[in-house]
Amino acid sequence: MAQKGVQLDRETFSCSICLDLLKDPVTTSCGHSYCMNCIKAHWDEEDEKRIYSCPQCRQTFTPRLVLMKNTMLADLVEELKKTGLQAAPADHCYAGAEDVACDVCTERKLKALKSCLVCLVSYCDQHLQPHYDVAPLKKHELVEPSKNLQENICSHHDEVMKIFCRTDQQFICYLCLMDEHKGHDTVSAAAERTERQKELEGSRQNIQQRIQDREKDVKLLQQEVEAINRSADKAVKDSENVFTELIRRMEKRRNAVKQQVRYKQKSEVNQIKELQKKLEQEITELKRLSDTEDDNQFLQNYSLLAPASESTSSINIRPLRYFEDVAAAVSEFKKKLQDILKELWLTTVTEVDVILPYSQQEPKTREEFLKYSLELTLDPNTVNTYLLLSEGNRKATLMGKEPFYSCHPDRFATCCQVLSREGLTGHCYWEVRGRGGVYVAVAYKNISRAGKSTDCRFGFNDKSWALDCDKISYTFWHNKVQTPISGPPSTRVGVYLDHGAGLLSFYSVSDTMTLLHRVQTTFTQPLYAGLWLCFDGGTAELS
Repeated sequence: MAQKGVQLDRETFSCSICLDLLKDPVTTSCGHSYCMNCIKAHWDEEDEKRIYSCPQCRQTFTPRLVLMKNTMLADLVEELKKTGLQAAPADHCYAGAEDVACDVCTERKLKALKSCLVCLVSYCDQHLQPHYDVAPLKKHELVEPSKNLQENICSHHDEVMKIFCRTDQQFICYLCLMDEHKGHDTVSAAAERTERQKELEGSRQNIQQRIQDREKDVKLLQQEVEAINRSADKAVKDSENVFTELIRRMEKRRNAVKQQVRYKQKSEVNQIKELQKKLEQEITELKRLSDTEDDNQFLQNYSLLAPASESTSSINIRPLRYFEDVAAAVSEFKKKLQDILKELWLTTVTEVDVILPYSQQEPKTREEFLKYSLELTLDPNTVNTYLLLSEGNRKATLMGKEPFYSCHPDRFATCCQVLSREGLTGHCYWEVRGRGGVYVAVAYKNISRAGKSTDCRFGFNDKSWALDCDKISYTFWHNKVQTPISGPPSTRVGVYLDHGAGLLSFYSVSDTMTLLHRVQTTFTQPLYAGLWLCFDGGTAELS
């Protein structure tokens, strides 16, 4: 019994928001106590509503209460801590602020174990028991606890919505089926869920396969990067060795030429200086003899001074070229070396061809394109109110009057446009059959849906790309820039997307595939297929 008493005290002095012992306890006018920070944070979330409520009894307070610390309760909690009172166990079953509470509990509410889609009530373990014991209740559909049970109630008839209208892509009740949805394509919500799950499973398998393919591509690209780096490193090392050797040899040859020139220079100069010395000696002797007063000396050397011995210069001076031939030879070598180096660069580095394995060739035939085809559907939440969807939401028709559509923030308000439900990445291909003026487009999901027409019109902003398929001509639009396109007219246009490579191509489809226009860019988000119809009665269908 003593242990039970402690347990009761622990629950009594615990905050129902944080589920821990009270810290700076405050008490509301309805008598419930909370940690000061916990109740303030709870009421901060209700500021927009301007109505503040007690998390336990739901009593409302307007204006917001100014709470003061309950000193008596704080002192009591401190005393209980000293006697060994600990925080409430973390796994207790009381509902916190983020939990779904049992709707049947009258005082402190327990966590809900299940929600009933028939009763539209959430039950704790204790109050759920009749659904296991009472025969009629056993037939009710129980699901995981949900705070949004009221979303399953029809706002017009207050009946549970168990039917899905495929025409309008929304849940309805059985009374709606007899009224505004009469004649529409409808199935049970369970049947629609089963079909969607099958589609999702197929899509998951496709996505998993694409992930595996991309992982292989990434691995191949990494291997290619490593191979390129190895090859480049080897080329740099080898070329460095070759050029180093060439430089060494050229340096050696330069020194040899320098030494040879200097040696020849010295040799020639020495010979000239020796001859010059002899001539100077001869000049001195001739001057001495011609001026001598000694008769004997004059007569003995007369033969040297006589006119018969007169002679012209014996020095043969070459043209003033000297070592110009060496400089010319070196200049010619320089020119030849420059030509060789230029040819080496042009025939090696600039002609290296790196072929990435991911750069797949774009398909050529329609059969090759169809390998990447997707079964796209148009999103009823985005369709303009003047467009009527049919053929399982694959066909759009521009009507003279507005069909019935509920309000939705994703709906195009000013342009007769619609986006696909499916986002597009990787390699994708689809075709559009159109009549009466159709723009075939792709766009990011965050393209504007209202405001100025240029903000949301396909091809008139940086979030979309569009091909205007007139009866006799084509025009491509992106970010308000138009590009006239020539090509054979066709009622069928093919669109090929390689999202990773930033490639978007439009084709005229007939017996052959004729490229109309190709875009090369970088896509930063998934793309969505788009249709824009221009004239009443015009149609466009995804195929």
